[in-house]
Amino acid sequence: MARVPSSVVAASGIVGGYGVARWTRQRPLGGVVLAAAGTAAARQWQQRAGGTAASALTAAYVAAFAGSHPLAKKVGAWPAVFGVAGAVALASWAVADRRG
Repeated sequence: MARVPSSVVAASGIVGGYGVARWTRQRPLGGVVLAAAGTAAARQWQQRAGGTAASALTAAYVAAFAGSHPLAKKVGAWPAVFGVAGAVALASWAVADRRG
């Protein structure tokens, strides 16, 4: 079975977490999606790039989630979510996925 790149997992977690929270009106449920995808991506980062890189990418994932909130006030919710998801995906690809 082909592995899903960690960049896709991470970006999907941010977009999916927001989408679930918005459409169900259950923010905790969106948080579960965000956390599950973040955990899966972190495991892949650890395997592919090591602990230091995994820690840095996990911090970027959390910072992107947090940063999407003030960004949304300037550009709108969905553009902010897609923007930070793209940034995390790019960082993940550059650090972990590009190698393999």
